[in-house]
Amino acid sequence: MKLLVTGGAGFIGSHFVHYMLGAHADTEIVCLDKLTYAGNITSLADLFGDGRFTFVRGDICDEQLAGSLFEDNRFDAVVNFAAESHVDRSISSPRPFTLTNVLGTQTLLDMCVRHGVRFHQISTDEVYGDLPAGSRERFTEESPLRPSSPYSASKAAADLLVKAYCRTYGLFATISRSGNNYGARQFPEKLIPLAVTLALKRRSVPVYGDGSNERDWIAVEDHCRAIDVILRRGESGEVYNVGADCVCDNLTLVKRILALLGRPESLIGFVPDRRGHDRRYALDCGKLRALGWQPQTEFSEGLRRTVRWYEENTGWVGDILSGVYLLKNSRVRTGERMGGGNGEVH
Repeated sequence: MKLLVTGGAGFIGSHFVHYMLGAHADTEIVCLDKLTYAGNITSLADLFGDGRFTFVRGDICDEQLAGSLFEDNRFDAVVNFAAESHVDRSISSPRPFTLTNVLGTQTLLDMCVRHGVRFHQISTDEVYGDLPAGSRERFTEESPLRPSSPYSASKAAADLLVKAYCRTYGLFATISRSGNNYGARQFPEKLIPLAVTLALKRRSVPVYGDGSNERDWIAVEDHCRAIDVILRRGESGEVYNVGADCVCDNLTLVKRILALLGRPESLIGFVPDRRGHDRRYALDCGKLRALGWQPQTEFSEGLRRTVRWYEENTGWVGDILSGVYLLKNSRVRTGERMGGGNGEVH
């Protein structure tokens, strides 16, 4: 299988690239990433000696670049991780989210139709809106789309485009909507790495509102395995929820992180709630489980391993906070193709 993986230098995307190359000897990957602030070329550095991996810096909205990649490669599928993904940033500046998440997805869909390539869209449970706090309800794939933020609205729009391309053009395409991912190498604006980073420095850990907002958490490795299963067994036009049946409120999660680090709960600092903040996410994943997938990571153990990784990799976090990683990103020119076994990282 030869894949074009977009957004592969981001958190989930880089884990997926590593997983696929490690799990399948016959897999080749071309990774296209714009290397925005959330992309990190060092997350892929160990792959540049692998002849099955090529990295290209570029924007999924760039039709000329995308066209050249499709002309030069016979892809079996595109897996689209490329997205602006931080809710707070979408509230303060919605336009980049519309450009990348909607128009960028359309560019890829057009290329897939033109070249007869399968497409998989990485979406989010946030497209469903929210559920009442403390309820036992769960979103199914048939739940209505009621996005609350510019971010989730842009992802919902992209999902609808994918569905439309299936029906109008006969494109073979699938969509997965996952809960909150956690694991190593996550940009420290997200809750878990942010809480760990601040707690290690004994600084206040911000918690929105009263901390009762609930999220459905999944280890990033389990998410990667789910995508692999969907690529191999999923049906065209179908949506698959991806969750580990692990709903936890934000305050409880932060307290667990502090306990793992041996830090006092007095570090918790409540801050004004986010505008339009969703109350609760929870996913029914029976449809995906019917394909043979099961989560393998128990949340307590996964959280412990994740916290330990950030403790042991303070240099990685330091490069993010200092901006050193951006200097490494800047050495990769737009359109430049790297890898293919040459072992070089510019």
